[in-house]
Amino acid sequence: MLGVTAVCYFVKVLIYLILVYVGPCGCRNQPINPACHLQTINVVKEYEYMQEGDIIIGGVMASHFYMFNFTFPWDNSTGFSCICPNEQAYRYLVDFRFAIEQINKDPARLPNLTLGYHISDSCGDPRKAVRSVLQILSGTREPVPNYSCVGKRNIAGFIGDLTSETTVPIAQILTLYGYSQISYGATDPSLRDRAAFPYFFRTVQSDEANYFAISKLLSHFGWTWVGIITSDDMSGEEEVHSLAKYLSREGVCIEFTIKTNTVNDNYIKQYESTIYRTSTSVIIISGTASITFVVALTNVISEKTLILSSNWGNNDIVLGYNIIIFNNSLVFVPRYHYDLGTPEMSRFLENLHPSKFPDDKLIDDIFLLFHLCLSKDQNKNILYKYTSLRTLRNCTGQERITDLYYFRGETNSPLVHLAVDIMSQALHDMNMLLIRKSNQHPYKYQLHHFLKNHQYSPQTGPTFSFDEHGEYMSGLWIYNYVFMPNRYLKRNLFGEFSPRAPPDQQLNITPSVIQWKTSNNKIPRAQCSDNCLPGYRKAPKPGAQSCCYLCVLCSEGEISNTTDSVSCIPCPDMEWPNENKTQCFARMEEFLSYSVDVISVFFSFISLLFFLITEVILGIFLNYRDTPIVRANNRSLSFLLLVSIKLSFLSVFLFLGRPVDITCMLRIITFGITFSIAVSSLLAKTIMVCVAFKATKPGSSWRKWLGVKLSNSVVLFCSSIQIIICMTWLAISPPFQELDIHTSPGTIIIQCNEGSAIGFYSVIGYMGLLAAVSFVLAFLARSLPDSFNEAKYITFSMLLFCSVWITMIPAYLSTKGKNTVCVEIFAILTSSAGLLACIFLPKCYIILFRPEINTKSHLLENKY
Repeated sequence: MLGVTAVCYFVKVLIYLILVYVGPCGCRNQPINPACHLQTINVVKEYEYMQEGDIIIGGVMASHFYMFNFTFPWDNSTGFSCICPNEQAYRYLVDFRFAIEQINKDPARLPNLTLGYHISDSCGDPRKAVRSVLQILSGTREPVPNYSCVGKRNIAGFIGDLTSETTVPIAQILTLYGYSQISYGATDPSLRDRAAFPYFFRTVQSDEANYFAISKLLSHFGWTWVGIITSDDMSGEEEVHSLAKYLSREGVCIEFTIKTNTVNDNYIKQYESTIYRTSTSVIIISGTASITFVVALTNVISEKTLILSSNWGNNDIVLGYNIIIFNNSLVFVPRYHYDLGTPEMSRFLENLHPSKFPDDKLIDDIFLLFHLCLSKDQNKNILYKYTSLRTLRNCTGQERITDLYYFRGETNSPLVHLAVDIMSQALHDMNMLLIRKSNQHPYKYQLHHFLKNHQYSPQTGPTFSFDEHGEYMSGLWIYNYVFMPNRYLKRNLFGEFSPRAPPDQQLNITPSVIQWKTSNNKIPRAQCSDNCLPGYRKAPKPGAQSCCYLCVLCSEGEISNTTDSVSCIPCPDMEWPNENKTQCFARMEEFLSYSVDVISVFFSFISLLFFLITEVILGIFLNYRDTPIVRANNRSLSFLLLVSIKLSFLSVFLFLGRPVDITCMLRIITFGITFSIAVSSLLAKTIMVCVAFKATKPGSSWRKWLGVKLSNSVVLFCSSIQIIICMTWLAISPPFQELDIHTSPGTIIIQCNEGSAIGFYSVIGYMGLLAAVSFVLAFLARSLPDSFNEAKYITFSMLLFCSVWITMIPAYLSTKGKNTVCVEIFAILTSSAGLLACIFLPKCYIILFRPEINTKSHLLENKY
């Protein structure tokens, strides 16, 4: 029987010797380091560390990150082995122990009580984590639920674990038992549910806070097109869903999502092809992604900029791996106003040596695993505890724990120390309150009330407390990880995210500190489409994500003054975009200005010229008023006609310059009344010609109509009707100044609105009616004897007048702005000049150049 037992034990040792060669390749989510060659081979041996006290704080803390389970076929015996020890995880154990010692040395903290601990390794496996919790609660080697063999052992609460995978089952069990728990690394958002986990707290922020900070960082650098690598399980699915929610708020799209935990050649090639075809340079590595899988994608992501959430930054698990992947990555790390780099901590670490603490299993394990040396007490037991691919040696006494990377001052992390410190302060508050009531300490179902309400004040910085979700919201540092040629990790702090700050001040970035992977050290590009410059807006591509768009020039009258504008902004009514459509400027004003438009000067000159000509003709007529040619056909009508023509020429100036309400009212009314008087005078002249011809017959009754009364009555009556029309127009709806911003883009046309179109066309129509009547009468009287006949000249003048105003109407309706005014001025000048030329130039010619025929006898001889 003894021989069989020896053979079985030899077989077990042989199997573990084989595991030594394959173990490091199976280390999941942990860096490869020399300690991975050192494997536990005794199934009975479990990593746990204890120190008794009046109050016990339990700790389920991963110091190894892979648990190997096996079954021996010959006797169906089972066992497990925790492999892949992690140096940083052991540093957390040292921080735990240091925190306990500091608390016990403080007389003001838990007076007359000592604080102890019971720490058990979770091995990064949920099954082992559950086993460790039950072992601590029962105090037995084999866990026995609802049983404790240690009597009145006061277990106050638990610290741990580092990962969400092991923390969730621990929280579920402790919730049933009513024990408070503070995790120092779990970031699973599901732990925010206070109904399911009322006793759970953590010194880190959940992934929700990390996602929010990541989305703000992407927005800051203008990255809108990213990839995600996560795990192919429920946690990875929830992570991508939550991350996508925050990214979409910042306008960031996900180009691809890779979900897997299996390192398979076929899958790797497929994912490599996906990443190779991608256009983005930024990839987010989620907290649940397998580091082994990420390393397998080295060939395609080594040139990508990786963004790592805070649960990666907590663990520094990138160390020891292929540094090409994680070089120049951007890593979120929880920010704590808490410094472990104190002289007490330095002295504590310097004193940690097996020679000074021969009975301390934690120190023995650290030196064995990471210095590969044995203390004297270890030599006799090492055969059944450890084996190594390398020769172990006895510790010389020169080894120092501070020679190890994670035990240096610059790698201090307050996660565990902070958790223990907060729990001890809550215990102190609880004992101070309850000591006055009883000597019992009912930590179950009680401690979480004090944790929830406790205000924690670190050595520096503001006071913090757990929020409503049990999270220690202290903010995030953002580091740029740079690996030096000697494989030393340099952390460049370039940013800070403060969730409690105002929204526009939450993210503070110093881009100049960052070392990028690009050859010219410029910010990598992560966009599906190029930025739309100011003056353009984004237009969606059919069937594409919102981050893939076209750039479309802003429509007329709109601008965009920012990059990647979603929509263009209309300019105010009185403004117009510049040529690039990036700014609004005051519109150009358009009217017949004397200083700008040459045509205004031309019209002014012509009006003055014709006015002077009319004035000269009036002077000639006044000077020769007693001559037969002037006296013929009622000289008073001739004088009135000349005055009205002068006023018509002067009315042109009402159409020039900047229109205002008063000029708008006067311009139409002035030329309407003056032209009506002119046409009425011509009508009176025509009537007088006809009456004079009738009166020459013997015994004619028309003689009584001869004289100025008839002509004056005709002028007064016809003009009065026009005056009544104009006054009615002014009373009901007068013309007014109008700013037209629609007709000509970018221009304000300052013009006159007629107010009432009926009033305007009534004035024009009435002038047309008078002209038509005058034309008909003059045409009928054109063949009367010349000595009394002025009708043929009136016929030509009315024909010209009607032609001008008839053609003016369509031209007036088809033009806008100052062109309309030009049409009106041209009609006034042409019709007035036509009247002047047709009626008065022939008589002036006779007066000035043919005075011999300007006699009564000659006129009676019909030689006129």
